[in-house]
Amino acid sequence: MTEKACVKRLQKEYRALCKEPVSNVVARPLPNDILEWHYVLEGSQGTPFAGGYYYGKIKFPPEYPFKPPAISMTTPNGRFMTQKKICLSMSDFHPETWNPMWSVSSILNGLLSFMMDNSPTTGSVVTTDEEKQRLAKTSLAFNCKNPTFRKLFPEYMEKYEEMLASEQSANKAAQESTPDENSGPVLKKRGGGAKEEPGNVEVPKELNKQRRQQSIPTWLLFLLVFIFAAVMALPLLHL
Repeated sequence: MTEKACVKRLQKEYRALCKEPVSNVVARPLPNDILEWHYVLEGSQGTPFAGGYYYGKIKFPPEYPFKPPAISMTTPNGRFMTQKKICLSMSDFHPETWNPMWSVSSILNGLLSFMMDNSPTTGSVVTTDEEKQRLAKTSLAFNCKNPTFRKLFPEYMEKYEEMLASEQSANKAAQESTPDENSGPVLKKRGGGAKEEPGNVEVPKELNKQRRQQSIPTWLLFLLVFIFAAVMALPLLHL
């Protein structure tokens, strides 16, 4: 009888949650077990959790709403231990503070608020903001490896696929904007070294003339001078 009342209460709360969702939270029960709910918390802007998607479970006892549920988190987050019960005033850690008037929406709001806080509690961990930000960036990819997550939250699978497509487009654009290594100057080895060949560049005529002049051996110049002097001296020998 108690479990029947529990099921009826949770069905009612699920319908209410569908009509008025909790901001930054999505929660759904298992199709074959309404006592086990799965949720996704989206990290609030302005916090180290921004951009993160944190997946976890809420297990309700058959005596709900007269007894509190157990709450745990699956996604590495830098705030709570994974696969461990989280100590909240709305969880089974503190049955003495539980109020039967609280609902699933109340639990989700309280969990999200406590997630963004730094107050220590049983099941919490201490990490740097940099570590929380790193885990936030990898959270969706981590969740999408879980078959139950993929089945219960197909909209996040679509979001993940869009993110992958966007990253691939960005990488492709970056590769296309990078200069082709083969389009640079050609290197030609000479004497064990590498020199750049500038291509077919026209050399000025004056430079070619200077190069030809500089290419005449010195001994040949002396020989030409000697022959010229001998020829000029021949008339003087006949006098």
